[in-house]
Amino acid sequence: MPSDIFGDPIAPDDLPDPPQDGPGLFGDPAPAAPARAPEPAPPATTPYRVLARKYRPQSFADLIGQEALVRTLKNAFAQGRVHHAFMLTGVRGVGKTTTARIIARALNCVGPDGKGGPTPEPCGVCAECRAILADRHPDVQELDAASNNGIDDVRELRERLRFRPAQGRFKVIILDEVHMMSTAAFNALLKTLEEPPPDVKFMLATTELRKVPTTILSRCQTFRLARVPQETLRAHFARICDLEAVPAEAEALAMVARAADGSVRDGLSILDQAIALAGGGPVSAALVTEMLGLADRGLALDLMQALMEGDAARALALAEAAHAAGIDPAVLLSDLMELVHLLSRMKTVPALAEDPALPEAERTRGAALAGKLGIPVLARAWQMLLKGLAEVAQDGVNRRAAAEMVLIRIAHLADMPTPGELVRRLTEAGAAPAQGPSPGPSPGPSQGGGLRAVAGGLAMAAPAPASLPLAAPAPVPQPASFREIVALASGRKPSLHAHLRLNVHPVRVSPGRIEIRPRPEAPRDLAQQLTALMQEMTGTRWTVSLVNEGGEPTLAEQGRTAEADRLVLAQGHPLVQAVLAAFPGARIEAVRDTTLDAYGLPPAMAADMASLVDGDGRDFAPPDALSAGPDDDFPQED
Repeated sequence: MPSDIFGDPIAPDDLPDPPQDGPGLFGDPAPAAPARAPEPAPPATTPYRVLARKYRPQSFADLIGQEALVRTLKNAFAQGRVHHAFMLTGVRGVGKTTTARIIARALNCVGPDGKGGPTPEPCGVCAECRAILADRHPDVQELDAASNNGIDDVRELRERLRFRPAQGRFKVIILDEVHMMSTAAFNALLKTLEEPPPDVKFMLATTELRKVPTTILSRCQTFRLARVPQETLRAHFARICDLEAVPAEAEALAMVARAADGSVRDGLSILDQAIALAGGGPVSAALVTEMLGLADRGLALDLMQALMEGDAARALALAEAAHAAGIDPAVLLSDLMELVHLLSRMKTVPALAEDPALPEAERTRGAALAGKLGIPVLARAWQMLLKGLAEVAQDGVNRRAAAEMVLIRIAHLADMPTPGELVRRLTEAGAAPAQGPSPGPSPGPSQGGGLRAVAGGLAMAAPAPASLPLAAPAPVPQPASFREIVALASGRKPSLHAHLRLNVHPVRVSPGRIEIRPRPEAPRDLAQQLTALMQEMTGTRWTVSLVNEGGEPTLAEQGRTAEADRLVLAQGHPLVQAVLAAFPGARIEAVRDTTLDAYGLPPAMAADMASLVDGDGRDFAPPDALSAGPDDDFPQED
């Protein structure tokens, strides 16, 4: 403000106006000044403070979602047990640096009367509190460890700590993002952090606790700040909207809280953006949906519904629309994965459909779609999308084409049964004939068909487990066939049983006498082992003769021949041919028959093998003469 020669202030209105006439710069008369209206003074404006700074907590009572931390610190101040070093860790925006500043004020607060001591409830009006709030306190130093991460910075810090506090009760050093410090800087800080001067306190904050050396952690009290729950964030945002006189829908605030992902600062930034987008109007759910890009979730829902209905053409048309809108193929598959995850959660927890944090489309259409799909189908879609993302990310691959191929595969498998459903269908089909009395006579020993035509499909009976006693029983009746002789060794003499089945050609069996032709792979004492076994199991002496010629195929060879014959019969069955035609690339792995014994042979062959007892030297009948086709089990239908 101007003043006179005596130093007294002169109001601007009392100053005389400069003369409007007189010679000009070169002696010419000055032109008359045009009349104009006085310019209005510019309005006094203050810089806008974002919501995250404007509503930053000023005391422990203002911290939300950190009840355990607040309770511990309040008790420590009340008992005078405040540690000299704190490690604050958690995700971004949950209040690590804010907590460190509150602790600094609590340590240096002197109260309104200037006589107070450390307190868990700083007054906020004393000179110390006001200086810390204004970031101008000489004894509270906040350093960014990301830029002050060298050993020279730690040395300079140690030199400053040698002097007593200039104004406050304690020197408080706040190191933010401390995990960015170098190994040498950490080592240089160890001694000072373990035994600091009595008037020094350290506040370390980090989002990557695992990167901090254990030697540093062992010298600090570690506090893990948790993510703030969505309901707590929603109530906090509603209170801020009331203070700002901004109307906001509850669903919109719930969506902002969900997008914040537990971070108060992230949520306030999103809310600040939503208020600006509203332009002075109410913050609606539709506005937040558009702002956060959630409108594309409707496209994801349409695409998922088309895929689950097997409509590949519609799915490709929606993918074309997404490409025209500039959506990256990988982002499209990622959105589908998020939707599959949401549908799986809705299927597991039906109450999730009432979550106000979800958009209306996801609550209604998502719940309806989740009700139609099963967890196996969703899990299969998740695995295919996960593999598809890796295919899209490959170098040298057309990303759009790779994404479309993933969608085509999912649509193709939409109406295909899951492996569990296939097993259930086959199990139910196999159990159907056992639910009621048999319509015809039970298959006799000469009926070797293993396929059964039932309502709803083809059932293949499982093999009956061989009845193998574990302990040597009392003497059994005299065996009448070589297969019965081999069965005596099962479970008792494993090595002998294997050789008799694989390396012995049966020639003739009569009461008390066995003629066999062993293969070169059989042991030399095979006859002695077999004689001892027969003596032990039958109680009578048997004579084992070895011949050089003749004999039938081994039991193993007979079993393989019978299995090949059953496979040929099964392949010629009309029902099997229909199944193979419906599933291209399918093949018959095995044909099982409950009438077969442990060697894969039908019991009917025992009668033919027993004919060797007569000593007529007749050969075994071929296996194909002993089994009938599958259609012979039941009478032909009209």
